[in-house]
Amino acid sequence: MSAAKETITFRLDRTKREALDAIAKELDRDRSYLLNEAIENYIEIYKWQIAEINLAIAEADAEDFASDEDVDTMFGRFNEG
Repeated sequence: MSAAKETITFRLDRTKREALDAIAKELDRDRSYLLNEAIENYIEIYKWQIAEINLAIAEADAEDFASDEDVDTMFGRFNEG
């Protein structure tokens, strides 16, 4: 079952609208479909970033840091290649 749809309005400069229309035509989709896809992707990325930040904060609060030896080993790998 799909969620109820709501209409929103926002301003978009002409260049972006033209690019959006070109992509929509290429994919045989409408603007609404592409905008929904873009917003869905943005939301997923944002949620992931926030989760990763919260995880990093929890690790820092628990003082779960890499040891000097771990850091040296990692830098050694990068310097070899």
